[in-house]
Amino acid sequence: MTQFVALKRSLTMSHIVTMGLAWMSPMIFFTSIGVLYEGSGGRLFAAYLIAFIAIFFTALSYGQMAKAFPKSGSAYTYVSKSFNPVLGFIVGWAVLLDYIFACIVSVLMFGINLNAQFHSIPIFVWVTLVTLIVMIVNIVGIKFSANMNKIFVILQIVFIAGFCALLIYRAVNNGMTFGLNPLSNPHSVPFSMIMGGASLVVFSFLGFDSVTTLAEETKSPKNIIPRSIMWIIGIAGLLYFTTAYLIQQMYPELAFTNPDSAGFELMRIIAGPGLSSIFTFVIIFAVFSQAMSSLTTVTRLLYVMGQSSLLPKLTFGSVHPKFNTPTFNIVLMSLVSLAALFISLENAIRFLNFGALSAFFFVNLSVPVHYVVREKRRSPKDLFIRLLCPSVGAMFILYLFSLLDSLSFWLGGTWLFIGIVIYLFRKKKVTMDSQSDTIGTHSI
Repeated sequence: MTQFVALKRSLTMSHIVTMGLAWMSPMIFFTSIGVLYEGSGGRLFAAYLIAFIAIFFTALSYGQMAKAFPKSGSAYTYVSKSFNPVLGFIVGWAVLLDYIFACIVSVLMFGINLNAQFHSIPIFVWVTLVTLIVMIVNIVGIKFSANMNKIFVILQIVFIAGFCALLIYRAVNNGMTFGLNPLSNPHSVPFSMIMGGASLVVFSFLGFDSVTTLAEETKSPKNIIPRSIMWIIGIAGLLYFTTAYLIQQMYPELAFTNPDSAGFELMRIIAGPGLSSIFTFVIIFAVFSQAMSSLTTVTRLLYVMGQSSLLPKLTFGSVHPKFNTPTFNIVLMSLVSLAALFISLENAIRFLNFGALSAFFFVNLSVPVHYVVREKRRSPKDLFIRLLCPSVGAMFILYLFSLLDSLSFWLGGTWLFIGIVIYLFRKKKVTMDSQSDTIGTHSI
């Protein structure tokens, strides 16, 4: 008789918050500042504010669905339960694209930033090295990974606080004041461009949703997951707003030689090679922790899909008997992460956003469908929190979704087509296996 091995509940609220922040990686502000600065026409603060508003309403929706269904699976579980399993699989397949490219982006950022500091060592060496280490750490266990992420997240927050303190110190010494309107637009950047920048900046907030895939490893998911989500976006928003505001006030016009490694250029502009060295040290651990959390998230989603037989259960739905981790999924996604050797950072971010925005839109719709339509909760409070707020969130996300470029839609559409084919194949196979079991039982 085969012994069933399940995931182990060992994570507390502090683990969940730091795992979400690690996935989000507050230092991503610097590692992607070149792409985001150019995409928003230099109006970073406004782009971050718009993205935060969109994400805030969506985060509320994730919190509501986490209370209703405190299980792993994120958008896949929520849409399956509130709508139907078919749409749930399609949305889950879309968010899988988000999580896969999150792994690719994290290891790619690691390679780019380390190569920028150590030119003699090519990017592929760094990408391969970090992928191998992250794979091993994830196999060893979720609590070990979570505890490491705590340290790395605190390190990032301390660096960002120190960076902002340095900007304020220099501004005061130069006689500057900070009474300027952070939403001012002196160069008349088109609002459509700022909104386009916001659609890219959304990437900086991704991570709060990833913690919903850890529900089955959390001690009290119904209470911890929703509260953790709001803490994650609140802390991230404070860090992003403060940094964007200070940079925009002190350096209203920036031009980067290489957008992919613009963070190093920014450090040299502000404080020379000394700060660049510290930045390199912090970024190594920041991107490493992001890679660990990204791999954790995607492997847990694959595990849930395997458990429901939408993917082969013996492989995707299995857990290592010693480490209590989905080892097959971890190794597979580590190999997929090596696609970072063949893709640009900008394209990876765009592809990631397609999956994330698709999931966000349907999770927003899931809230009124589950609470207002199915459970008939229609008090004024329910209509405000569970109808109006998710509707606003859905409209924001839909607009940001419309700003994605054709390449994102092409890849996303192709990915969804592959998912539908897999779903139909798996459904047919499960049906045939069930019929075979029935025939065998009758024969006996």
